[in-house]
Amino acid sequence: MYSYCTCMFVLISRLAKLKKKEIEIAMLTFLISLYHLVSDDLQFLHFGTSSEVLDHLSGDASGIVGRRHLCSIPATTVSDIAASSVILSSEIAPGVSIGEDSLIYDSTVSGAVQIGSQSIVVGIHIPSEDLGTPESFRFMLPDRHCLWEVPLVGHKGRVIVYCGLHDNPKNSIHKDGTFCGKPLEKVLFDLGIEESDLWSSYVAQDRCLWNAKLFPILTYSEMLKLASWLMGLDDSRNKEKIKLWRSSQRVSLEELHGSINFPEMCNGSSNHQADLAGGIAKACMNYGMLGRNLSQLCHEILQKESLGLEICKNFLDQCPKFQEQNSKILPKSRAYQVEVDLLRACGDEAKAIELEHKVWGAVAEETASAVRYGFRGKNLATTVWYNTFHKPGFNSFICSSEHLLESSGKSHSENHISHPDRVFQPRRTKVELPVRVDFVGGWSDTPPWSLERAGYVLNMAITLEGSLPIGTIIETTNQMGISIQDDAGNELHIEDPISIKTPFEVNDPFRLVKSALLVTGIVQENFVDSTGLAIKTWANVPRGSGLGTSSILAAAVVKGLLQISNGDESNENIARLVLVLEQLMGTGGGWQDQIGGLYPGIKFTSSFPGIPMRLQVVPLLASPQLISELEQRLLVVFTGQVSSNH
Repeated sequence: MYSYCTCMFVLISRLAKLKKKEIEIAMLTFLISLYHLVSDDLQFLHFGTSSEVLDHLSGDASGIVGRRHLCSIPATTVSDIAASSVILSSEIAPGVSIGEDSLIYDSTVSGAVQIGSQSIVVGIHIPSEDLGTPESFRFMLPDRHCLWEVPLVGHKGRVIVYCGLHDNPKNSIHKDGTFCGKPLEKVLFDLGIEESDLWSSYVAQDRCLWNAKLFPILTYSEMLKLASWLMGLDDSRNKEKIKLWRSSQRVSLEELHGSINFPEMCNGSSNHQADLAGGIAKACMNYGMLGRNLSQLCHEILQKESLGLEICKNFLDQCPKFQEQNSKILPKSRAYQVEVDLLRACGDEAKAIELEHKVWGAVAEETASAVRYGFRGKNLATTVWYNTFHKPGFNSFICSSEHLLESSGKSHSENHISHPDRVFQPRRTKVELPVRVDFVGGWSDTPPWSLERAGYVLNMAITLEGSLPIGTIIETTNQMGISIQDDAGNELHIEDPISIKTPFEVNDPFRLVKSALLVTGIVQENFVDSTGLAIKTWANVPRGSGLGTSSILAAAVVKGLLQISNGDESNENIARLVLVLEQLMGTGGGWQDQIGGLYPGIKFTSSFPGIPMRLQVVPLLASPQLISELEQRLLVVFTGQVSSNH
């Protein structure tokens, strides 16, 4: 199959030989998911043969291949589209048939087209009005064939090109040369085509499909009718068709290679994808639940420049109506995020930044609800929670009547000391935790994703230089208030713990400990009415090293606070509380970091959305040999590149 270049998606795919087939297929999947490839310096791409593309897509690991992307597909009752076919950036009309394991890319396929199995169609945009009704004309692409369309320099129209999946265009007509899977010499004989019709200046041994002037430049319907004839699907000795073919201007694959109008091809592809994205976004707004990535769809829509901007502005105007219609079932965080995406697409960055605070506030609220975050008892004043969350960037909400501590089976009075005139009893607790290495699954644990979908992470707890690098010491003091000290030399004394409110400043070095005081309930309960607290934290890990340091430190502080107040210090409870804590801090983290530090060894953790969110941690028993190999070979190096939760 002919290979395209620059910003046209390349269908041909052969990757360098790798030891693991799965890696090769994963890389291929990434390639075919690209909308198109843009490079100013790139002139030619070739990854292999067309048949190898289909081999990858239908092979043993075909389950990891995304088979539908940025496409419009009719209902199964008005079309016959095989589930194994891959359709990318394409619009399929009712009445179309697509066979097993075929690949359709950047195309508009009308209702008068039937595509066989294991075929490839690229860049085809068949105007249905030129073909008439399916009863009067129906174009069929046989099994194991390729069909594509390109604009040519100096021509208003486009040329349609086709061949067999396994044709080698460089094979001589007299030495195994084929066209559409049949010997080229026999094809010419059956159709009544002379070699002189195709080759005028080539000697016999150089005559092949590559340089044969075979493909006519005519109207769409004429090109498709002649394509059926040339592929042997029509009356082979049709005098009318051979006359039309001979009188037409024709080009060879070789001539196509140097005559493609790349700017027009790229522009046409961009406009086509923008139209598809606009239709999908409209359906998402009108009929769906905003589950699509509106930011990416807007990026595609804006390829139409001024018209694309108008489309995005129209969507933005519809946001209030949509949110009102679906207020009872649509998560606020998603509704706000869609509006943020549309504001950015419309160029209003200031409003987008302002509204983005509401996104994280809604995520915090939804996360708290998902972990059943609230407090038992009537002693908690609603106004405290109103002040905590009713700030710029947070939605006010009233907590549920049940606290996570309920899993401990202890009553409110058992969990918290509430007698201001009691005799002071010094208490001290020290918590040290490892860091974690993430193998796979990161970000699937992070709200709002994990609030709506299952998340899966495989990670491992590790020490650094033989010690637990993260820790805290918390002790009660005679001095009222809360004193905080970190390993950077920062110190803070809070005389009135009730004054701790969100949102915190981004550069506040104590926001992690403050958030821990809020989520554990120590500030809201009267535990600190009769005793002070001294909290010291440390993390012997470079900041932003990507080892889950901040979340694990939060887990250590939460665990220490629950220990000193006789709270529920189970790992699951701590993991959930830290999940809420991350949202209060504004870092937007998930559950995998604290799970990685709280549970020893290697573990596979799953989360399941709902109220409450369910966490399932499955320890993986590593063999002594594997543990020995890891300890001998695992090298943790800080590159200086700081990671971020956002």
